[in-house]
Amino acid sequence: MEIAESSRKRLFIGLISASTLVVCCVLALLWIVPTIGLAQIHPLAVPAWGALMGVAILFVLWACLGLTFSVALGRHLPFTRRMRGLTIKLFLPLMIIIARIFGISKERVRNSFIKVNNELVLAEGKRYEPGQVLLLLPHCLQSSRCSVRLTYDIFNCKRCGLCPVHGLLALTEAYGVHMAIATGGTIARRIIVQKRPKLIVAVACERDLASGIQDAYPLPVFGVLNERPQGPCLDTLVPLTVLENTLRHFLGSKAAPAPVIPRLAPKPGPLLDSKHGEA
Repeated sequence: MEIAESSRKRLFIGLISASTLVVCCVLALLWIVPTIGLAQIHPLAVPAWGALMGVAILFVLWACLGLTFSVALGRHLPFTRRMRGLTIKLFLPLMIIIARIFGISKERVRNSFIKVNNELVLAEGKRYEPGQVLLLLPHCLQSSRCSVRLTYDIFNCKRCGLCPVHGLLALTEAYGVHMAIATGGTIARRIIVQKRPKLIVAVACERDLASGIQDAYPLPVFGVLNERPQGPCLDTLVPLTVLENTLRHFLGSKAAPAPVIPRLAPKPGPLLDSKHGEA
């Protein structure tokens, strides 16, 4: 496990360094090319433009250096918090393009990005009130056999035990955090506006978590990958123990005693289907 986490860190640092090099080269070209004609406009135009591009290059390099040290040391350098966020938000698409050139899949890049993001969120060392935490879930956690609509009110769940939602309800009731199901980015943004959390603990796949972390910035998002035994977007699962440990970490002394998490019911057969057809 430690080897895998170290590999994800190295991948992320390598890609963010390569992305920084590309951006610096582009900025250098933006400085060199216009200088041919700028001298005809004003004698100070060339040095002024050069100074502007130099500041931009230094900004990018400092942001990359700050992020690299934060990942390696698990804490932030002075004056790098905002630049770290800008780097993560702006550079991920470029990192994916560079990774594709070297034959690295998007999933590996996103997985590395999520892992590093989680470590940086933990490095903030903040603790939250239960009402400041939002547990945001994908709709694919709900059983595909279920006919109850949970998007607008997850407490409509009948707790039949056919999907992880009943265990998630036990967690939110024990710890007092907000919880909601989102079917897409638009609904997720509306939920965030309504709840106004200080921290989001999000469960999703690599693609949705990576885009959600970017969309929610500067709001911190701790990502928990779902499990997909039936493939993507169908009857997915969530590691409830990992989720509970995450909540306990961020709530600190405000964490409630560990609840007994209900287990999933056996896979339904014909009789169970008819019994829980409305669940």
